[in-house]
Amino acid sequence: MATKILDFVDGQWTDAKSADLLSVINPASASTIAEVVMTPKEVVAEAVEAGQKAFRDWRTTPVVERVQYLFKLKMLLEDNLDDIAKIITNECGKTYKESVGEMRRGIENVETACGMPMMIQGYSNEDIASGIDEHMFRQPLGVVAAITPFNFPGMIPLWFLPYAVATGNCFILKPSERVPMTSAKLFELIEEAGFPPGVIQLVNGGKDAVNALLDHPAVRAISFVGSTPVAQYVYSRATANGKRAQCQGGAKNPVVIMPDADMDMATRIMADSAFGCAGQRCLAASVAITVGDAKNTFTEQIADAATSRKVGYGLDDVQMGPVITKDSKDRIEGIIEGSTNQGASILVDGRGQSVDSYDDGYWVFPTILDNVDPKSEIAKTEIFGPVLSLMHAQTVEDAIAIVNDRGFGNMACLFTESGAVARKFRYEADAGNVGINIGVAAPMAFFPFSGWNDSFFGDLHAQGRHGVEFYTQTKVVVERWPREWSRQF
Repeated sequence: MATKILDFVDGQWTDAKSADLLSVINPASASTIAEVVMTPKEVVAEAVEAGQKAFRDWRTTPVVERVQYLFKLKMLLEDNLDDIAKIITNECGKTYKESVGEMRRGIENVETACGMPMMIQGYSNEDIASGIDEHMFRQPLGVVAAITPFNFPGMIPLWFLPYAVATGNCFILKPSERVPMTSAKLFELIEEAGFPPGVIQLVNGGKDAVNALLDHPAVRAISFVGSTPVAQYVYSRATANGKRAQCQGGAKNPVVIMPDADMDMATRIMADSAFGCAGQRCLAASVAITVGDAKNTFTEQIADAATSRKVGYGLDDVQMGPVITKDSKDRIEGIIEGSTNQGASILVDGRGQSVDSYDDGYWVFPTILDNVDPKSEIAKTEIFGPVLSLMHAQTVEDAIAIVNDRGFGNMACLFTESGAVARKFRYEADAGNVGINIGVAAPMAFFPFSGWNDSFFGDLHAQGRHGVEFYTQTKVVVERWPREWSRQF
């Protein structure tokens, strides 16, 4: 009998017995490994009410005490890293090494939020006028929520949770229903860390649970990561209901390869970026634009790297796992098939492959499409799979024009040994995260995750100071204490 994944509401594991159940599938074996409750809106409302109740005491808990719970959580995450990584691999499909790396980045956010006593500080001015002082304080919003995706089930909740609770809010997580086991393990550790009931809660489910959070008047802010159409939907509905929202959308990340680049390094890093996590990450390099003489050398080397990449079950000694569902596999293979109708050629074809002992898994091997027209539909479509499109330009100016001719703006990278070219690129590239000789320009926890354009809806991003600002509202106090009053004491 499969494990049943429950909600965690008001400090208790809650079974909404009337709720439907959804099977959780291991994408490497296509076998059911758990079942998750599809939480109804009534249970979501109970969680919001519990958060409201807990907020009364949590917001008055000194910040130096709030972060002590995060210190405990950080140690528990470290102690349970191996178990969490194996859960991620089994329900998400990525390799064990990738799962460990994901959790390391998540733990960095917990560590950063432990510095909240300094990060939440306001500022003051004495004597803005004679005998009058002015202060700015940061105060929490109340109940806030995050809706997170399947591809980083351990890391992305930790983009939001530590900052929300350290600033004094009560937090509700609605993870992807495809990968609820990681969140269940995370909440076991949250329970062990001793957070007061109602401060951090878990509600599972699908669109009904999402809409319940978006519509509840007591939910003050929404954080989201997912595809651009859903990000736009969440942002629109949340803001229409008067909420703050930060919604990370999709991407089509270009990387420019200059002729003077270290080709061995560029190829190795590009292969990891394009095919790591089976291409299912918002910072995957999905387009490589070679400039001038870089074309032949890079094309030959990246094709060899794609062909030789070892694919299989993530707990074995492999470099890449499956995609998340059969629907994803079919969609990706359909895009590969249709690419030739748009003028591209299939240089490396990852379709129709299998893995020994895992014949039913959702396998798409590394794929490379060559001579992709920058104006074609496939050049602008987020494939979200292990597919790299090659484009070719004559000058860096031409390459930057291709980089900027797209709706997305999550990441853009450049490989070169020229400082002048690097400066030109970082200045002109229309993207919020820029990498120079980097294949995945993922910001550290103390920097914001800066997507632009159709890759982000909102003003303040996840992580670091942006996280503090998003989860707090400023209060300005202007005060005067007349001298005749002070003489009475």
